[in-house]
Amino acid sequence: QVQLVESGGGLVQPGGSLRLSCAASGSILNIKLMAWYRRAPGKQRELVAVVSSGGSGNVANYADSVKGRFTISRDNAKNMVYLQMNSLKPEDTAVYYCKAGVGPLEKWGQGTQVTVSS
Repeated sequence: QVQLVESGGGLVQPGGSLRLSCAASGSILNIKLMAWYRRAPGKQRELVAVVSSGGSGNVANYADSVKGRFTISRDNAKNMVYLQMNSLKPEDTAVYYCKAGVGPLEKWGQGTQVTVSS
C-alpha cells in the first residue's frame, strides 16, 4: 500500500492559481482511480476531481463547481498526481486531500490547506 503526501497549498488571491501535488511512496501504476477531495470549514468532504487510468488513456471527471477551472493529471512513471487550480474563488478555500484507490484498501494523504482570500 502506498502512502500519500500532498503539497502546494497556500494563500492565494481570488483569480489566482495553485498547483497541488500528491506524491505516492510506491507505484500507482496499478491503482485505477486517483482523486482529489476537499473539506471546507463547517462542510463535509467532497469529491473535487478523479482520474482513472486505463488502456485507452486517462479519463478525468470533475465536480460541477470546478469544471473548466481545475485540471487533474497523473504521472504513473513518477508516482505523482496533480491538481492545477485556476481562477480560484474564496469558496475554494478548504483542506485538499489526495486519495488512492477505492474501498477497503483506499489510502488518504494528510491534506494541504488552500486559502483564497484578498
